[in-house]
Amino acid sequence: MADYILAIDQGTTSSRAILFDSDATAAHSAQQEFPQHFPQDGWVEHDPEDIWQSVIDCCHQVINQLGDGEQIAAIGITNQRETTLVWDKLTGKTIYPAIVWQDRRTSDYCQQLKDRGLEERINDITGLLIDPYFSATKLRWILEQVPGARARAERGELAFGTVDSYLLWRLSGGREHRTDASNASRTMLFNIHSQQWDEELLELFDIPAALLPEVMDCADQFGVSDAAVLGRQVPILGMAGDQQAALFGQTCFNKGMAKSTYGTGCFMIVNTGDCALKSKNRLLTTVAYRLRGEVTYALEGSIFVAGATIQWLRDGLMLIDNAMESEPLAEQTDPDHGVYMVPAFTGLGAPYWDPNARGAIFGLCRDTGIKEIVTAGLQSVCYQSKDLQKAMESDGERPIALRVDGGMVANNWVMQFLADILGATVDRPTIIETTALGAAYLAGLEAGIFTSLEQLEQKWQCQQRFEPQMSKSRRDAFYAGWQQAIRRVQSE
Repeated sequence: MADYILAIDQGTTSSRAILFDSDATAAHSAQQEFPQHFPQDGWVEHDPEDIWQSVIDCCHQVINQLGDGEQIAAIGITNQRETTLVWDKLTGKTIYPAIVWQDRRTSDYCQQLKDRGLEERINDITGLLIDPYFSATKLRWILEQVPGARARAERGELAFGTVDSYLLWRLSGGREHRTDASNASRTMLFNIHSQQWDEELLELFDIPAALLPEVMDCADQFGVSDAAVLGRQVPILGMAGDQQAALFGQTCFNKGMAKSTYGTGCFMIVNTGDCALKSKNRLLTTVAYRLRGEVTYALEGSIFVAGATIQWLRDGLMLIDNAMESEPLAEQTDPDHGVYMVPAFTGLGAPYWDPNARGAIFGLCRDTGIKEIVTAGLQSVCYQSKDLQKAMESDGERPIALRVDGGMVANNWVMQFLADILGATVDRPTIIETTALGAAYLAGLEAGIFTSLEQLEQKWQCQQRFEPQMSKSRRDAFYAGWQQAIRRVQSE
């Protein structure tokens, strides 16, 4: 009986494939990093072939580990969101490298839109703020800058997609051009209320509608993999952007439940039910998931650089050889060391939304060493989470308990400092790679392997709970220092 689910988790710095069995237990997994390209200051690109090849290599590895691809019932896809690709519908070849969500090349154009007073209208339609982060301005840039692209798009020769759509196209042998509602809601072209591509925004950004994928539910019949790709045809039945997939994998199905993912960036999301809550604090209103045509919304705070801070300490400054070294260094360091690192390498995300801010380290003195700088990098992730918590609290949706996931949450020191600085309980689940799990859950629901959200809720297990131990006065003092550092890097 085919009862395994192949979850494809295509991230910003690596791709992975995980095979889950019918009990939602990870049976086999493979992961592969791929290069990042920085052609100019603030520009971030991926070679689409690197994305594709890393995904396919990982899929083949886990299928070989299983030994029999016939046992795979469904595929679920989750992906780095907002990253923008345009490809030829006949050849499948992209006309430009993938412009990554972190890319800031459209900052000036975004400022022009703000100066025209368009932010409120765009926010009303999409739940998003005007920022280079989202796909619309990246897509417009490709159409403007690649010779002949706009004319070809208007003739219907090209397709636009975020990474999920691109993978679906390639997996299906070019037969399917689709996305799901969660990914569509991150393009700045999708009306989150009507659940349709918005004609007003397509006209504003001068985007031909022929480029766009069909929008589906998150658990749906997206297509079937081509036998030449994976060795056999497998239904593709689940799809969600990585942060929404993590929310789903954490089974935050009830209003007020929240999760925070600590990967390349950090993303805190709180479920707001059937209400598309409008933030007063520059958080994003987004589609959490859509099942059987019914939409669940969420409020999200996005931090651009979290785990990438540790990657920079390793690869840029070469202060550590691997991420695991950061925990013992922090344990040897007084948390009150006076150093603050603001990792605004690609601008500041929520709640500041300052694309022109740049990173800095403050408070250096003669006895500052590697361990203080590394610890400051770890603390910066927690301080940014505090920024999001404060904004959500002001919007009336303060998460009291937080379910965490992603690579960084294996660090016990970070999790304890996070609980301390938030003044909130932090729950780390047994499975911390909940992004892939969420994709598997969605595909499994559509395949009939899982029968209900209630069944999935019972699968969530807490591996360790971190309770706050820091006094409020000390917490406030730490956070005041962080806010001072933030003010010093802001561009306005």
